[in-house]
Amino acid sequence: MGTERRAPLDRKRVADTALQLLNEVGLDGLTLRAISKELDVKAPALYWHFKDKQALLDEMATEMYRRMVVSAALDPGDTWRERLLKANRGLRAALLGYRDGAKVFSGSRFTSLDHAEQLEDNLRLFTAAGLSLAQAVRAFTTAYLFTLGFVTEEQGAQPLPGELPEGFDLVAERARRLAGYPLTAAAGAELFTDYDQHFEEGLELVIAGIEVRYGLD
Repeated sequence: MGTERRAPLDRKRVADTALQLLNEVGLDGLTLRAISKELDVKAPALYWHFKDKQALLDEMATEMYRRMVVSAALDPGDTWRERLLKANRGLRAALLGYRDGAKVFSGSRFTSLDHAEQLEDNLRLFTAAGLSLAQAVRAFTTAYLFTLGFVTEEQGAQPLPGELPEGFDLVAERARRLAGYPLTAAAGAELFTDYDQHFEEGLELVIAGIEVRYGLD
């Protein structure tokens, strides 16, 4: 008989397995049954750790955040502008690392206080730049929501970077269907290509708006 022992089933092991499986099956295919099969346990065993799928998604989003923070330490010498750029570039990169990553992250609630230290530091930086706490929150969340929404749409067209739905050319098919609306048809090349450039331009627009709205240097 074999003597190899499996790692104990805990929240982290379940979340790690779910994130790995997410890239294979996407959010729609990520069922508790599929996860339990991957872990080689009975589905009811997962309910000892997560009451439902949303509770699991919350833990997955938290684990995604932990991994993002570990791989992207922020410089205490950042200006508010540099911090917004780094934080949102890092968030986008983290979300793009998982199929449907933005959908998992959106609406989820962190299950620990891992995010509090970084958020406290960001708010301190913004208020030191002259913003009120309310303005700091608004500035940071506006940029965050732009990034989350951008990646949600980006992954709708490219589930993983460079991946298109099989047999589907989004730009060409869209242009064909909208041939009677030439400007709208031509806009497809702007909407569904060069995501890196479009993200950077959009984030710069958000930051420029914050700058003007709150009179920052």
